Amino acid sequence: MVLDQAFLDTVFPAERTDAFFDALFGGAEEGAYDIRLVCRNVSADRAELAFELHQRPGKCLVCNLTYGLPQVFQRHPVLNVAGVARAVAEKLGWAAGSPWKLGSTQEKSRELHCIPFVIERA
Repeated sequence: MVLDQAFLDTVFPAERTDAFFDALFGGAEEGAYDIRLVCRNVSADRAELAFELHQRPGKCLVCNLTYGLPQVFQRHPVLNVAGVARAVAEKLGWAAGSPWKLGSTQEKSRELHCIPFVIERA
């Protein structure tokens, strides 16, 4: 089964980025990037996704502390990564409690960093 971008945008809508920065800094305008959930690969037992961090105009993604983000993402209630994992697992017909994990931040370019997000079939 393919996880199309329309579904992923529903599970993790663009406005969640602003809500995250509003909670973190007291204002969405302080955020250096926009977050987008994307699908990389889905097999029978594993879904490989990623949270892409796209640099905002006039901001510096490289200067921002993106390497500690997997731990922040894992626990932050606004991002609700556990809820995202549950929704993706259910869409794939897997158990809602399928295990998931976030990988280390990867720098794809100065303007794009990614946090791998893997869900295993329970």
